[in-house]
Amino acid sequence: MAINSGASTPSLETPVALSILWAAGLCLALALVGALMPKWLTFLITMAAANGLVSLGIVVLMRGGVVPFGQGMVFAIGGYTAALMFNKMGITDALFLTLCGGVIAAVVAAPFAPLLSRYRGIFFAMLTLALSMVTYGLLMKLEVLGGSDGFNLGRPTLLGYKLPDDQVGYIMYVLTITVSSIMALLARIYFDSTRGLITLATKENELRVEYLGGSVRYAMAINFILAAFCGGLGGALAVMALGHIEPGVSFWTTSGEFVFVAVLAGWQSVIALFVASVVLEVVRSFSSSYFPNTWQMALGIFLLIVIRFLPRGIGSLWVKGGTR
Repeated sequence: MAINSGASTPSLETPVALSILWAAGLCLALALVGALMPKWLTFLITMAAANGLVSLGIVVLMRGGVVPFGQGMVFAIGGYTAALMFNKMGITDALFLTLCGGVIAAVVAAPFAPLLSRYRGIFFAMLTLALSMVTYGLLMKLEVLGGSDGFNLGRPTLLGYKLPDDQVGYIMYVLTITVSSIMALLARIYFDSTRGLITLATKENELRVEYLGGSVRYAMAINFILAAFCGGLGGALAVMALGHIEPGVSFWTTSGEFVFVAVLAGWQSVIALFVASVVLEVVRSFSSSYFPNTWQMALGIFLLIVIRFLPRGIGSLWVKGGTR
């Protein structure tokens, strides 16, 4: 490709080997700390990590200058895939269900990628929002998909082993942070790759990218499919941890929460995404406990404060001119 002709791949600010060590060390530390946490906190972080995967997909697209408001669609597809395979096909392995959720979400999103890659700004946002709301309508009406009641999900297994009653929450916690760590590592590597740098350049000047031999539409289409894969993984993990799924996960407000996390974190840092997701879950949990009728307002005020004092997101606290 002309963009990279005659030059070696750009040196990575964070070498791949060091990134792998960081990801493995952080994952191990969280797993060890999780064994000492109360169950309510492990569940909260499990849900935050699963939702953070969905927001990771949003950041993949944000780096190209677009913001999707339809990630609830792929989140729902991943969750419903896991629930249907569990209830209809008798497949109970948590790891397999997670992978299937991501793959099916990417497959369903793939036909829309060429169309959406043509649009930017409010048009992209509205088209993705429309897809999410169409999905919500279908899930509400189709009885084969559980209708408005959705599905319950039984206790999953892991690699053929039945999860013990007193450890199921912790094991799902470890599985979720492991998958999240792997996807965060892969995202970091992708962001620093040639394709990731093309995406970043697209945000600044699409015409120049095309002149240099890059395909903006191809890059954005690939990013949309990758974002769908991340959303499907998060949906499957969240549903298995929660034990239930219903059409509301595809409603526009759910998609808005994922965008909330992405804006709160900023696009520079992968780690900041999961920090922001945990912050959102903590604020929402305590706000709904102490201000049950106005917790959405508390979230809005919190976001306004962050935008005022950290306009580049939480990640700007430790990222100065670079990415992590």
